[in-house]
Amino acid sequence: MGRITVLRLGHRIKRDQRISTHVALTARALGADEIVFSGDYDPGLIESVARVVEKWGGSFKASYTPDWAGFIRQRKAAGEMVVHLTMYGVGLQHVVEELREAHRSRGLVLVVGSSKVPIEVYELADLNVAVTNQPHSEVAALAVALDWIHGGKELDRTYPGAKIVIVPSRHGKLGKQLDKASGEP
Repeated sequence: MGRITVLRLGHRIKRDQRISTHVALTARALGADEIVFSGDYDPGLIESVARVVEKWGGSFKASYTPDWAGFIRQRKAAGEMVVHLTMYGVGLQHVVEELREAHRSRGLVLVVGSSKVPIEVYELADLNVAVTNQPHSEVAALAVALDWIHGGKELDRTYPGAKIVIVPSRHGKLGKQLDKASGEP
């Protein structure tokens, strides 16, 4: 199975802190393997993601690139499929099998924007994909795309190394602190 990388374009420290965090949390929770931020270098954001992984488990990674175009070219040269999530793209429902096959065989880079996305992104992408052709959030686009790629299987995912787990409950709120040595409650 190939990896899924999320490339977050144009992060702005003063404006995008919360939404970029939500993009990272969504990527991790719904089955991506890593997120790469571009735009403003924000070590606090990368450290925040690392703390989530430390607490909630898994091997999800966060990093930064100052050159998003070079990053895209590098991943394409390595054989990965670059998919730009945009409301201007072809409908996800029409290309989901193509995305699943790319995930299985070669890996995916899912590109989500922030500020105005440069036209070069549309041109560099192997595919521009829309979850809807109506205005919406990059967090929503990423969540829907990951869910369709994984066919809902990511919803039952557990992460090795978790220090905390949620105990599903119809009423109330329950979490368990796990024993560090055994991973048991």
